[in-house]
Amino acid sequence: MRKILLATAAAACLALTACHSDNNATKSPTTPPPTAPSPTTPAPSPTAPDTGPAAQAFGEPSRTVGAGTVGILEITPNSVVYVKKGGGQTAKYGTFAIVTMDEKSLSANPASETRLAKGGGWHWIAPDGHRIAEDSGNADRVALARFRHGDAIVPGAHQLRAKVFDLTPAQANGGRIDYIDGTASADRWTVPATDSGPHVADVKKELIP
Repeated sequence: MRKILLATAAAACLALTACHSDNNATKSPTTPPPTAPSPTTPAPSPTAPDTGPAAQAFGEPSRTVGAGTVGILEITPNSVVYVKKGGGQTAKYGTFAIVTMDEKSLSANPASETRLAKGGGWHWIAPDGHRIAEDSGNADRVALARFRHGDAIVPGAHQLRAKVFDLTPAQANGGRIDYIDGTASADRWTVPATDSGPHVADVKKELIP
């Protein structure tokens, strides 16, 4: 099903006579963070037996179906930064893990991410197998103006985005990020255990109070 949708959207894009770049997408509403049982431990959910696709290397692109099975996004996670404090905020559980990515629309229709509230979105998979949703703990309070874009990306355009996770130090020792797309399929990437990627300096500059 997912391959059919990707092929159909790609064919539609070839028929498009002109693609216009527009990076002025509006910020989508932030999904409320989950309620944690204590101030020292997040509220992750154990993973089921992992029978999904193998994780890609960090920095490799992946094509996914947009929200509502509309459009195609190409997502490339490219940087990760670990900090205890940033943007005037302190990590509730000990460490913020900030993952930046470049997202492009490859189809004839605007494409957007599937949000957590719709059964999709981003999760951090810790080394112990627990899943932690984006914007957990105090993560939703970390402002990154250059990277905090949302909503649909118009055909031919791209955006730099960031996902923030509030983790315990043990959970922030590398791991994996998962994205669930509009067909309920998972795209996965391994994440380095130390600061890595071309946007590390940019992220740290924005985090300075």
